[in-house]
Amino acid sequence: MDRTEKREFVAGLKLALADTSMIVVTRNAGLTVAEVTNLRRQMRAAGASYKVAKNRLATLALDGTRFEGITPMLTGPTALAWARDPVAVAKAAVEFAKTNDKLVLVGGALGTQMLNADGLKALAELPSLDVLRAGLLGMINTPATRIAGVLQAPAGQLARVFAAYAKSDEEAAEAA
Repeated sequence: MDRTEKREFVAGLKLALADTSMIVVTRNAGLTVAEVTNLRRQMRAAGASYKVAKNRLATLALDGTRFEGITPMLTGPTALAWARDPVAVAKAAVEFAKTNDKLVLVGGALGTQMLNADGLKALAELPSLDVLRAGLLGMINTPATRIAGVLQAPAGQLARVFAAYAKSDEEAAEAA
């Protein structure tokens, strides 16, 4: 890479990280091209990006961002994964690390909060943002359906009372 390519890379990485909420730092020593390709596919499916970057260039891109605290984690052969949905990127990284011992989770950052590998694993166990949104909508919808049921119940009870009176009147008329 010449200087202009390096500047463009740092600027592009800085721009991408400005629009994200979570970064995962991995150590990827020994991964084959096929394994990295598979990892990138899994990350893309989760809505995340995965990039192997020189540590010095990544440090330059992280300067002045809220993720600046992860620079000590950038030693050795590292790669960065990021996404808007913090749970999705953590899940994708943890799932791949379970099946491949060569990918080591170093840590990450959720905004300004630094996470170690255990923090990433705990985050990966949470439900995704879409699942949480669906649950929230379900909770919001539940009171409305309950109100409708409560409002319909007295009318149903009233109809049953009228039906009972009508039936008793019919029985009285037949008896007479």
